[in-house]
Amino acid sequence: MDHVELWFGILAIVLTVAALASGFVDRSAISLPIIFLALGLILGPGALGIIHVGARDPALVAVATLNLALVLFLDAARFDIDELKREWRVPLLDLGPGTILTIAGIGLAAALLLHTSFIQSLLLGAVLASTDPIVLRDIVRDVRIPRSVRRALTIEAGTNDIIVLPIVLIAIEVMLATGGGASYWIGFLMRVLILSPLVGLAVGGIGAWLMGKADERYSIRREYQALYGIGLVLASYSAGQALGGDGFLAAFFAGLAVALFDVTLCDCFMDYGEVTAEMAMLLAFILFGALLGPLFGTISFALALAFAVIAIVVVRPGAMALALLRAKMSPLARGFIAWFGPRGLSALLLALLAVEAGAPQATNLLAIVGVVVLVSVLVHGVSATPASGWYAQQIAKAQVTMAEERESGAAGLFEGEASDIPRVTPQQLHAMIESSAPPIVLDVRSRAHYAEGDGQIPGSIRVLPDQIREWAEEHKDPAAKQRTLIAYCT
Repeated sequence: MDHVELWFGILAIVLTVAALASGFVDRSAISLPIIFLALGLILGPGALGIIHVGARDPALVAVATLNLALVLFLDAARFDIDELKREWRVPLLDLGPGTILTIAGIGLAAALLLHTSFIQSLLLGAVLASTDPIVLRDIVRDVRIPRSVRRALTIEAGTNDIIVLPIVLIAIEVMLATGGGASYWIGFLMRVLILSPLVGLAVGGIGAWLMGKADERYSIRREYQALYGIGLVLASYSAGQALGGDGFLAAFFAGLAVALFDVTLCDCFMDYGEVTAEMAMLLAFILFGALLGPLFGTISFALALAFAVIAIVVVRPGAMALALLRAKMSPLARGFIAWFGPRGLSALLLALLAVEAGAPQATNLLAIVGVVVLVSVLVHGVSATPASGWYAQQIAKAQVTMAEERESGAAGLFEGEASDIPRVTPQQLHAMIESSAPPIVLDVRSRAHYAEGDGQIPGSIRVLPDQIREWAEEHKDPAAKQRTLIAYCT
């Protein structure tokens, strides 16, 4: 791909088609990844032959690297550290084991069905355990879905790459058969697992602090703060690579430093970063579509398709069902979380790392991953809107309040019921409302019970039970803190 005109044409397709199709996509079962992956297949050598891209094409590597580094940085920078402190058990003790079980299950399926070696199976399992936040984006923004369920999916999408990425890097290193002894592997693990995070924390923390000080003193324009944020992503990746570690892990921890050290990057960067990541993602889907078309002919497509169905329909739901056994949620919520573990661009990018490193059979493994991603993009993209709507309808007409509706965070799904909450009788509440210092009364009935009711207590404030935390964050004024807060439900 060395023609400037072709590049401009592809970028024009990304920008114009994405904008024109966005309104239609928001109201349909088709997602943008489906559209752009299909465009890549059509424009590639397997159809029109307009785009020719190889697995090691510098253009594909550059776009893929930028996208993965930016997504990892943004995912980490979005963490609410206070909330994560309360919910640390969720990724560590519940969703983490779900990822490990998924890796093991997919690896076993690959070994039995595709006859891959142990290390190849491990690599496939790790690559395909990475969930793609792109398909999840519309789901986690749908306020009809209880916040605790949306938080569980968000935490998984934001943290499981930190489990998957080191396994992928180690598997690639083993596949390269460098023949190093114990000292080599100790040094490799220290560079990947210790040096890379430290480099990322330093670049992200110091870089964001410098911008904060400069903005405070000189008032930096917002557009330059947005560009500065992109610079931090590239700096953390480059520093991680230059020092012998892994740039992607460094990028993740650079974003984590922004959240961890409570340094503030301009919200303009988050917006600009998301737009840049979106453009890079759609461009990457076109390029991967053009790349995968010819690669599908190098493998047994039928076997790969069967493997994809097993990985998506059997392994992922089964692994998450086991991981969520202790969770305090309805079977609907458990099934909803188990189903939505979409494979997408992140899986392709991780598989591309093996190709770029020159690992044996890496191109075939990339083709297999491509089949799984193609199936996942289709089935998860098509099912996202209908499944969300159906789940919301079941909540709205439920006879009893579902457990997940009572929780505003994911951690509550794995904790016992609170038993020490003070209560007031209706008579006491009436007297308090009539007093000179009336309380703040919150109507936190579930969606179904509120719809069935005949109004609410005069002067009360309607807040969905899973959105109390957001309401509290928005009402931190001293006057509100001086008043008694009373919540009532059915």
